[in-house]
Amino acid sequence: MKKAKARHILVETKERCEELKKQIAEGANFADMAAKHSHCPSGRNGGYLGEFAPGQMVEAFDKVVFSKEVGKVHGPVKTEFGYHLILITERTEK
Repeated sequence: MKKAKARHILVETKERCEELKKQIAEGANFADMAAKHSHCPSGRNGGYLGEFAPGQMVEAFDKVVFSKEVGKVHGPVKTEFGYHLILITERTEK
């Protein structure tokens, strides 16, 4: 069964999401940025969401986590919760 581990940052606007993505691209630490800026309770843990399988997250989030490149920051990804930056840290294809 496929599984993945990921971190994310949840903010209210696409513009804010893009600003944070730029700062991360310029060298800011993803976990530190999640702790400072994410509206999700996971922000306290650097945005870490743990390990999960397909179908455990909302569809737009799942689609990114199980199809995009591991180790890169993806987003903005819009869900009913807001806009996410997603860092896929691990994924198994089994």
